Amino acid sequence: MIAGVIIAGGRSSRMGGVEKVFIEIGGKRILEHIIGRMAPQLDRLAINANGDATRFRDTGLAVIADLPDGVQTPLAGFHAALRWAKTTGFDWLVTLPSDAPFVPRDLVARFAATGQKAAIGVSNGQEHYLTGLWSVSLSETLDDAVKTGMFRVKDWAHRVGAVAVEWPVHPFDPFFNVNTPEDLAGAQAIAAKFEP
Repeated sequence: MIAGVIIAGGRSSRMGGVEKVFIEIGGKRILEHIIGRMAPQLDRLAINANGDATRFRDTGLAVIADLPDGVQTPLAGFHAALRWAKTTGFDWLVTLPSDAPFVPRDLVARFAATGQKAAIGVSNGQEHYLTGLWSVSLSETLDDAVKTGMFRVKDWAHRVGAVAVEWPVHPFDPFFNVNTPEDLAGAQAIAAKFEP
């Protein structure tokens, strides 16, 4: 059984404080793009976010808050997601950033084909540490890492030997992420041209 969690804990400061998942691209919110691409690949999809969970009510997704462990980095949402996947009976967790609307439709299949306990996406030589597949058997190892002050998902991925799975970037980068107004313009262009 494979669960997926969209990690939506960032402050979106470069986008004027607007939560990235609610930004529209091609007439659909980024969140809707991600759900449409990922829901068919997973047994269940949820979102990691803090604050008022009712803002996600229309999605029907479970909302998982960060754990009260003091971690204030993307690893906080990642940690909460892996703990949730384990306690709800899943064998695997796919994590996804909240700002990548064009995530591959073959993401889970290609990750699973590695046969490894951890895998991350790569495009154009860039590793996307938050886009990954993780065995829930790694949960206790992550608990220990967080307790000893591990700060970044990148460090965690290296510690557990996550394998890199490369995707082509033509006609567009499937891991294209929206961090700035310029990125948003680029995403709109991709959506208009390719209807990905």
